[in-house]
Amino acid sequence: MPTEKAIVLATTNRGKIAELRALLANTGITVKGLADFPDMGDIPETGTTFAENARLKAAAVARATGLPAVADDSGLCVDALDGAPGVHSARYDGENATDAGNNAKLLDALRHVPPEKRAARFVCAMAATTPDGRWAEARGEWPGVIAPSPRGGGGFGYDPLFFDPSLGRTAAQLTPEEKNARSHRGQALARLIPLLDTLLA
Repeated sequence: MPTEKAIVLATTNRGKIAELRALLANTGITVKGLADFPDMGDIPETGTTFAENARLKAAAVARATGLPAVADDSGLCVDALDGAPGVHSARYDGENATDAGNNAKLLDALRHVPPEKRAARFVCAMAATTPDGRWAEARGEWPGVIAPSPRGGGGFGYDPLFFDPSLGRTAAQLTPEEKNARSHRGQALARLIPLLDTLLA
């Protein structure tokens, strides 16, 4: 019986897939993305919380592929904007939003907010499920502040604006290893990995 286990990560986002493959590199778990299942189609994210959306996506992918699925829903919550963009982070600037458009809209929304009131946090809810309906869930948060302008060329999404005061850099200025050690997704996955062993057994 093979020891290698496969899971499907419920995303087409290459940045997320690369991050999770790196985080799972030593676990013997092979990560597939939705690009490996081109007939999958879009999964509606109709939940009102990160956790609800993660569960919806994981369940849909496990049903469609017959493989265990891991989904995360993550986003940026800014205190001065009452938690926005929140679950709408990926589409903050509209249905066809780009990272640049989302970042520009965020800076515009915060243009009159002083530096000491620009606290924010990245939040990640992660859910894993098997086709027979067993579940595991985890959550991670990464506190920071919104920088006045983009800095750094790494990462994706809001990384150029998300400043980690303890490191003195934005998420986009970190190496992938530094980011994985700090990030909301890294935290959630670190909590989920011990549960995956049982789930995939």
